[in-house]
Amino acid sequence: MAEIYDLSALELWQLLQKGEASPTEVTAHYLKRIEKLNPGLGALHEVTAELALARARHVEENVPRTTTLWGLPFADKDLVRRKGVRTTFGSRLFADHVPEESDEIAEVLDAAGAISLGKSATPEFGLPSYTENLVAPPARNPYDTARGPGGSSGGAAVAVAAGMLPFAPGSDGGGSIRIPAAATGLVGLKPSRGLIPAASGIGTLAGLAVGGPLARSVTDAALLLDGMIAPSGGTPHHHFALRAPENHDGPYLGAAIRGEGRFQLGVLLDSPWSDAYEITLDPDVIETFEQTVALLSDLGHGVEELSLLPSPEYAPAFRTIWQAGAASIPADASNEHLLEPLTRWLLHRGRSLSAAELSAALGVLSGFERSIIRQFDSFDAVLTPTLAFPPRTIGWFDSVDAEKNFAQQVQYTPFTSFVNVSGLPAITLPVGETRAVAEGLPGLPIGVQLIGRPGGEATLFSLGRQLERVLRWEIRHPPQW
Repeated sequence: MAEIYDLSALELWQLLQKGEASPTEVTAHYLKRIEKLNPGLGALHEVTAELALARARHVEENVPRTTTLWGLPFADKDLVRRKGVRTTFGSRLFADHVPEESDEIAEVLDAAGAISLGKSATPEFGLPSYTENLVAPPARNPYDTARGPGGSSGGAAVAVAAGMLPFAPGSDGGGSIRIPAAATGLVGLKPSRGLIPAASGIGTLAGLAVGGPLARSVTDAALLLDGMIAPSGGTPHHHFALRAPENHDGPYLGAAIRGEGRFQLGVLLDSPWSDAYEITLDPDVIETFEQTVALLSDLGHGVEELSLLPSPEYAPAFRTIWQAGAASIPADASNEHLLEPLTRWLLHRGRSLSAAELSAALGVLSGFERSIIRQFDSFDAVLTPTLAFPPRTIGWFDSVDAEKNFAQQVQYTPFTSFVNVSGLPAITLPVGETRAVAEGLPGLPIGVQLIGRPGGEATLFSLGRQLERVLRWEIRHPPQW
């Protein structure tokens, strides 16, 4: 008989709806699982067992079963404030910070009937694409614990991949959902800018950072996305005039379950970073990508190679925005020694920027957005690799030389940030793995990325489900399971 943690989030939700398991029982099961695995994997910065069990009892007694995520466990990313729960933002600067109010996305997930079990690990302020910080042990990849899960939603990815959570929300400002999902064999979705009211990206610098789901299957990712958009299943209340186009097919879970349609796909190996950095792809990544293109063709989709127009202005503009994003970190001469070298570098670079420089960079990225949407206009989706290499070893990213560190991050993740700049939705799918690294061990996960039209999440879920039916990645588990 399968354990609770073996069930998909959708199967678990159905079990809860039928009364064959209670939220308290499910919560206690996952807490026991976390107690067993988290010390060796570092997925959660904080485990709130007592609060979670009290919340589970409250859900059983007071929250309608009709809420979208009733009784399902998750963890807040440690960039999200939850009232009364230590929130470090991955930094020693906030090592003892306990907020008095919750962020809106935490309240939305509560309204959906979900149950937070703690805070998932993140790098300092979510800035790097790997989950190593000085406030807690590094998050470790359950496929090979000498390697990291990527970042910045690395703790969420580890927890889901190792069966400590059925799914988890993350945030993505340059690839921070898709990078760790690809590195740990998961499905990860960055939604269109504006789609999730409580994590829309509209209020963030350059509109980069949005919330989204990480899960072991396409349907589970769609289920969590539905809860993040409309917790009670009704019409979401958007806060801004700008929002993603309406989804006329109802909840995204339906599109994910049906997995229907034939689409015209662009195939892209170009990166806008190539003008500034040497971008090379691992042979296993290329082979997996080519196999996925062939499979999509066999499934009846049209495939056509695509090249990006030159964009030499992209790299310096994105660097400027990345640096400017650190300028507001509340550090000064009295406490900035608590920050990591990369963060201090970003902080000082960001504060040295002039208004004219920031305005120029924002203008460049806005023009780049229009250009990408125009270049992709004839395709229902565009396929790229997610990462250039398999997961990196812990300590691989330089901890002292910030310029080298930035270059390493670009070379590891050359296909993710430009999707945030363009505001488009993108899903990473765990379609393959490297050749085995040692006798008796599985290979390391390799993902591909599908980039959709504005508001095109339903198409991405349909394509993902078609690949999932063939490749069955949802039943593939790491050694740490």
